[in-house]
Amino acid sequence: MLNKSFKINNLNVFFVVLTVLATVFSYIGAYDRMTWWMEAVPVLVVLFILFVTRENFQLTRLIYLLLFVHALVLLLGAHYTYARVPFFDFGERNNFDKLGHFVQGFVPALVARELLLRTSPLKPGKWLFAIICMACLGISAIYEVVEWVAALLTGERAEAFLGTQGDVWDTQKDMTWAGLGAIAALVTLGRVHDRALKGLKPKRQASSI
Repeated sequence: MLNKSFKINNLNVFFVVLTVLATVFSYIGAYDRMTWWMEAVPVLVVLFILFVTRENFQLTRLIYLLLFVHALVLLLGAHYTYARVPFFDFGERNNFDKLGHFVQGFVPALVARELLLRTSPLKPGKWLFAIICMACLGISAIYEVVEWVAALLTGERAEAFLGTQGDVWDTQKDMTWAGLGAIAALVTLGRVHDRALKGLKPKRQASSI
């Protein structure tokens, strides 16, 4: 059972306030309103979920921090569209989408790790690593399907949301970056996450990924 003293603390409130402010600033002067909604809806949905579950299932501070960073990436892309974010024009295209999809794998990997370790019989190890990586690739694939459906329903208006920039292999590259992000998260932050989980459940065994 979670320690009852582990309530929404000042740090978590700070993240929420900053995310709300970032959402407002992202909306103001956004390049394309429809694209903004398509990109920003996940942020709004996650904020709602975190609010609803704030008392019964609080996450580690590490996860709240990562979700905040992910929200900033999504909102930046929503404001400019992924093909127009400043300072990411390398070569013949804007490469912000690479960062966006890397983060799309990196953050969900740690979120999935926390949910699985806290709500299932799974233990840290190779199987957990494999399941999380496959789950993140699945999430990325679903996102690509959503983009495809959006293109079918809205035609050329979804071009900014798709962000392919003329690359016929853009979908495959997006999923590859998400997979690399998931692997990087588990390799670099697995032990850090174990220590964060021990702060919630002192008896949980610390282990590597």
